[in-house]
Amino acid sequence: MRNPTDVLNSLNKQSKDLSYKFQRLYRNLYNPEFYLLAYRNIYANEGSMTPGVDGETLDGMSSPRIERIISALKDRSYRPKPARRTYIAKKNSSKKRPLGIPSGDDKLVQEVVRMILESIYEPTFSDYSHGFRPKRSCHTALEQIQRTFAGANWFVEGDIQACFDSFDHHVLIDILRRRIDDEAFITLMWKFLKSGYMEQWQYNRTYCGTPQGSGISPVLANIYLHELDRYVEEYKAGFIKGNRINRKVNPEYARRNREVQRFMRQNREVWDSLSEAEKKERAGELRRLREKQREIPSKQFRDETYKNLQYVRYADDFIISIIGSKKDAEALKADLAVFLKEKLNLTLSVEKTKITHATGRARFLGYDISISKSQEVTKRQGRKVKGYSGAVKLYMPHEKWESKLLEYGAIRIKKDKVTHKEHWKAIHRPQLINRKDIEILSKYNSEIRGLYNYYSLACNVCAMSKFASLMHYSMLKTFANKYRTKTRKIKKKYFRDGRFTVIYKTKSGMKESVFYRGPFIRKDKPNVPQADILPAYKRYDRANRIAAKLRSKTCELCGQYTNDVEIHQVKRLKSLSGEYEWEKVMLKNRRKTLAVCPACHREIHGKD
Repeated sequence: MRNPTDVLNSLNKQSKDLSYKFQRLYRNLYNPEFYLLAYRNIYANEGSMTPGVDGETLDGMSSPRIERIISALKDRSYRPKPARRTYIAKKNSSKKRPLGIPSGDDKLVQEVVRMILESIYEPTFSDYSHGFRPKRSCHTALEQIQRTFAGANWFVEGDIQACFDSFDHHVLIDILRRRIDDEAFITLMWKFLKSGYMEQWQYNRTYCGTPQGSGISPVLANIYLHELDRYVEEYKAGFIKGNRINRKVNPEYARRNREVQRFMRQNREVWDSLSEAEKKERAGELRRLREKQREIPSKQFRDETYKNLQYVRYADDFIISIIGSKKDAEALKADLAVFLKEKLNLTLSVEKTKITHATGRARFLGYDISISKSQEVTKRQGRKVKGYSGAVKLYMPHEKWESKLLEYGAIRIKKDKVTHKEHWKAIHRPQLINRKDIEILSKYNSEIRGLYNYYSLACNVCAMSKFASLMHYSMLKTFANKYRTKTRKIKKKYFRDGRFTVIYKTKSGMKESVFYRGPFIRKDKPNVPQADILPAYKRYDRANRIAAKLRSKTCELCGQYTNDVEIHQVKRLKSLSGEYEWEKVMLKNRRKTLAVCPACHREIHGKD
């Protein structure tokens, strides 16, 4: 059998030829090495040990299990089991989002299919798309907005109603057929789409949408919405008018520029005859004239000879900037609604798809986006730098960090009945008082760092100081509640060199950890690798740890030689107490997997 990474890289290279149609993809599902790679990709995921409708997880991975799956795929008897539907809370909402949990075997097959689809489609996806893609993230989307949205007059904030639940299966299959000429593979895709879900022990069919929670849902969503990306790119090509460089000069800027040039010409003629005091005075006057000139945009923003459009999408959220009129934005919104309905059978929400003036604030990926109106001159590294009127500004919305404090249970907000003013009060978090000191401190630090890392591109990220201050008071009160004392005594006990410090014991000795209070400085670039459309598939090492364990045919517990080695897996190492021998081995190796014989595996589950 071919090395799966060689196969994926081959698919990746062939995909660059847009006229190429892929055949014989289904036969890759007969390759056991693909399932070992799939298991290696997903076994460490949080949901890998969550049981599906049949109660099965990835625990018990073995060569016979892989052979059984391949046998079912070969004789076409493989049927994906209905997903077990559960509900998870939506952020900042009382509503819940449905999530389907596949069975253990289906997770493996889906991961193999995902790798194949990603190899075929990833190189052709639009550079404007950032969701569910290698080396891309929310931050790469925001960084692209900063680079390309400058000078915009209007924003169109796109909202597609129930996007992932509304994908038309027939439209999706037709899109797949454009590049895949393999009926067995297409039939397998139909099986996944029509597998349905179980809720309260009742089977429900799926007539539209992608199976949320499945391994293939993200790549299928990008394949489907790539049609929207292509449409906007074509729309942009017909919309663009004129050239940014040749935009009309602002008359006021031209007048100020003439003043500067006239002043310089007049003084150049008499400069040598001036005293040092006069030279100093006139140099100061020239500096003031130039500063006034810098305050004015050099180009006209309302230039009818120039139009442009920019677009960024992350999953089902997208935003479009327009250099043009409000009528242009309204026409675009109407055209998008028609395209989505006629070509993709999706509905653009008329109410939620907002048209926002660029000097206002549009919301995208939790950030507020605006276009700067001023050309304020600021100092950077000792030099005066002119701010660009028309530059993109990213802001952290006040309600975002406020809602986080409420979500964490770190504050209580009361409204004055007379003045209606809000009074914020830091409170202790009762759910943390039974944890170790270092765990409480680490919890607060991770929450602060997590919010800061996400909003580090915001102009007003310094507001994180207030967030951290309230979290600090909440932490002090949590410690005080844990030890039934006053915060004053907690400060006296834990403060070292003016910082809250927890000393804790490790195998290598005593260490200390301090409360994180910043600094909260805006970052010019996101903390992500350079966006790269082509995924880099590293060569798959056949002797990787999991595969080597299965091939060794040796039980790691009893040492027995067996052809039926199975992989025992646990969710978290910290859930093990070390009471049993198998727990001691896993803790010693610091791995969530253990290769065992069937007898030892049965014994383990007898003790679980």
